[in-house]
Amino acid sequence: MNALHQHDEALRIKVDEAIQNASSCIAPSWPMDKLIAVNPYWSHISQPFTDVAHHLAALAGSPMTMSLSYYQKLWADGEISMVDVKQSLDLMASQLTPEEVVDALTQTDKILTPAPLLSDCLDSRRDLQHEPAWCDTITHQISQFCASYYDKHQSDWNPQRINSLYQSWRKTLTKDHSVSLLMNAHDIPSLASQLEPTPRQQILKALLHLEIPEHDWPDYLQANIYRVSGWASWCSYLKWQADLNNDDDESLVHLLAIRLSWELLIDDADRDNGSAWHDWRSRWKNHFEQYDSQLIQIKHIWQRAHEHSYQRQLAQTLSKAGTSTKPGTSNARVQAAFCIDVRSEVFRRHLENQSEQITTLGFAGFFGLPISYTPLGTSATRPQLPGLLAPIMTVTDTTGKPALDQAVIEKRQSELSKDADWFNFKSLPGSTFSMVETMGLSYLGKLIKRSLTRNTGRDKETKGLSRQQTHALRPILQAGVSQRIELAFSVLEGMNLTSDIAPLVLLVGHGSQTENNPQKAGLDCGACCGQTGEVNARALADILNDPLVREGLAERGVVLPEATRFVAALHNTTTDQVTLFDIDDLQGKAAELLPIINNALKQAGEAARAERAPALGLEKLKQRPESLKKAIFKRASDWAQTRPEWGLANNAAFIIGSRSLTRGLDFEGRAFLHEYDHSQDPEATQLSQIMTAPMVVTNWINMQYFASTVDTLRYGSGNKTLHNVVGGRIGVFEGNGGDLRIGLAKQSVHDGKEWQHTPLRITVVIDAPEDTIEKVLQEQPVVSSLVNNQWLHLARIENGQVTFYQQGDWVTCATS
Repeated sequence: MNALHQHDEALRIKVDEAIQNASSCIAPSWPMDKLIAVNPYWSHISQPFTDVAHHLAALAGSPMTMSLSYYQKLWADGEISMVDVKQSLDLMASQLTPEEVVDALTQTDKILTPAPLLSDCLDSRRDLQHEPAWCDTITHQISQFCASYYDKHQSDWNPQRINSLYQSWRKTLTKDHSVSLLMNAHDIPSLASQLEPTPRQQILKALLHLEIPEHDWPDYLQANIYRVSGWASWCSYLKWQADLNNDDDESLVHLLAIRLSWELLIDDADRDNGSAWHDWRSRWKNHFEQYDSQLIQIKHIWQRAHEHSYQRQLAQTLSKAGTSTKPGTSNARVQAAFCIDVRSEVFRRHLENQSEQITTLGFAGFFGLPISYTPLGTSATRPQLPGLLAPIMTVTDTTGKPALDQAVIEKRQSELSKDADWFNFKSLPGSTFSMVETMGLSYLGKLIKRSLTRNTGRDKETKGLSRQQTHALRPILQAGVSQRIELAFSVLEGMNLTSDIAPLVLLVGHGSQTENNPQKAGLDCGACCGQTGEVNARALADILNDPLVREGLAERGVVLPEATRFVAALHNTTTDQVTLFDIDDLQGKAAELLPIINNALKQAGEAARAERAPALGLEKLKQRPESLKKAIFKRASDWAQTRPEWGLANNAAFIIGSRSLTRGLDFEGRAFLHEYDHSQDPEATQLSQIMTAPMVVTNWINMQYFASTVDTLRYGSGNKTLHNVVGGRIGVFEGNGGDLRIGLAKQSVHDGKEWQHTPLRITVVIDAPEDTIEKVLQEQPVVSSLVNNQWLHLARIENGQVTFYQQGDWVTCATS
């Protein structure tokens, strides 16, 4: 292929642009131990939502709406009204009439299919009842290779890693006869040896050999990468992390070269009219010509109508904003800062109902600390902040006593060493199936004990430590006084907690409790990179209780009352229990308030569990608090429970404003709530921070649930009971092969009978003047793309009146 190396520079530039186009269409997917919600359409936000929907429907066979039958039921049940349909038609500038849109519900829906590849055409010529399909075989081979190549935590063997993913795959395939024997294609190994040595050269070679017209290169390469979109998301994550470290990673280009190479390997080079290649080129052209754009448009009209229906209800709820007769922050004796998480909305509402002396506020669950956490005595470090950011500070544990710290280090390292030996045994090939049989009844006892244990989510980090050691450990930020003061000031300002501060302030992180669930990190705090918020809450409490920090804050005009104490807490979102930390040395007014807050937390937990009971199938226990508590605790520790809690399912709104705006209002656990006072933010600095960080995070969460519902095949991870963990932490297979699965398991959005998540784009409501909000839109390109391209809906509230931002104007939501 010397001629190939001499190809003109213009052609190379074109192929590089096509490669960049294909690589940039894939959003990252975080590993299981740091699992966070990701908007899988993130790379497309510079384009209008509906344009992307048409593109993905035609190219990848990926829907971005529910089926016609789904909307037909909503219409029949009155969930969507004619008001919503008409408003949707107006908002989307459609020429269709309301009657035509309603009549379309009786049409036969069409199943979307991806743009055809040569492998599809070859499969159409095979007897798939008796022969394996090329498409499935190719995906399986690539997936198994990637699982082995990237595995650093599970198996004891890996394919030879030469320099890169592509080169290792190429060399392995020259010696691997499994596919050639399975598919009766014995020339695969020899053909593999003729592939180009670098991925970019190989991509160009394949495009030229398969005679792909240059204008089709971007779409064709995207069509290929979407066939292995799960592993593409993992490779995109590697690039994301490299970018955060000012580095580069081309794994995604290598994966594209591998998938494209298979199309070349199975091509018989016949170009006659009856050839598979000729059939494929005809199908490719016909696929796009036969694409039914009007049907997709109609579904999006119904999708927008459904969102408008929810917005009408939200506007009605917010019309009561600020009508609560209960005292606000200035009269509170206890203030509790919770994560903005929708699960916190339920608990906050019930906690405030317990006492007029308690008020709550919402703030991102990492509490503004840009940290990573390294447990004492280990070299393991994990991020404790949103995946959008990189940590710049470290938190580690200490007892405050060097001798006791050393004892903890020795004990912990001893326990970790034992675990490593056990881990090695479990990771040997085949041991997954033979472990229990090998250990016999001795291991059965451990299984039973683990099934009965009520895991608090802290077991692994405290395993092997004595009660005294565990109790003494506290996470401390490794930073100088000036840095601690700056952080404290920034956090208090962001929480609007610079005055009228109560004697007792709780900093409530959150985490979930579940067993036998490889995706459990996805139920913890997304703002803490799939970890619980305990470390952040305790580290911040330590900072804010530090006398030197308080002196520095006073110099900057923020005076914390001498009697005020900050106490860290953790909200278990599965059981709705709240644990307080480091309260042994609490004194004065704060100590006196402990009995009040403990009782209030207990009562709020009972009320929150009762509210969640019907969705968990426990409605019969709603009026029996103790029985309900036992049932929910049992779910949390049940290895067979696939739905311990519903996580952030049904999220639909993000409200940015003071708690006085929303106190006493019931958002049914569907709203994220973030504290904000525009009167204290004349330059829109805080609002800009909220809209560029927490708002983006809520978009990621919302779109993950959205995509996992509308397209479970590509953006959901399938049946949780069939999951097998890949590489110890990379992700999961559904079964023993196929593509890497990303997104949420179906059990996270569906109860077996009906959907528990309603796929709506999130509606963001801000309590701020029009010009303040528009200033952020003008200054922040990402925010502007999300809003103007309808990846979320933006609104503002003033005096109980909600107006929506539509193409540069503020309009009132139609109600009749």
